Amino acid sequence: MANHKSAEKRIRQTIKRTERNRYYRTRMKNIIRAVREAVSAKDLNKAQESLKIANRELHKFVSKGILKKNTASRKVSRLNAYVKKFALQTA
Repeated sequence: MANHKSAEKRIRQTIKRTERNRYYRTRMKNIIRAVREAVSAKDLNKAQESLKIANRELHKFVSKGILKKNTASRKVSRLNAYVKKFALQTA
C-alpha cells in the first residue's frame, strides 16, 4: 500500500485512466469489427458507411489524445484498402 499522499493520488489516477483507456480500446475494436463484419457479410453499403464512422471516430480519438495521428491514419488506411478490395471484387 502507498505510504505517501502523492503515491495514493497516483493510484487513484491510474485507476481512472485504466477505466478510460479500456473504454476507448473496446470502442476502437468494435468500430473496426463493424467494418470487417460488413465486408464478410458482403454488404458494400454498410461497409462504406461503417468506414465513414470509423474514420470519424478514430480521428476523434486523436484529438482526445487516445491515439497518435499516424496510428489512426494507418488503421483507417488499412480498413479503406480492405473495403476497396471488396468493392472491386463485387463490381
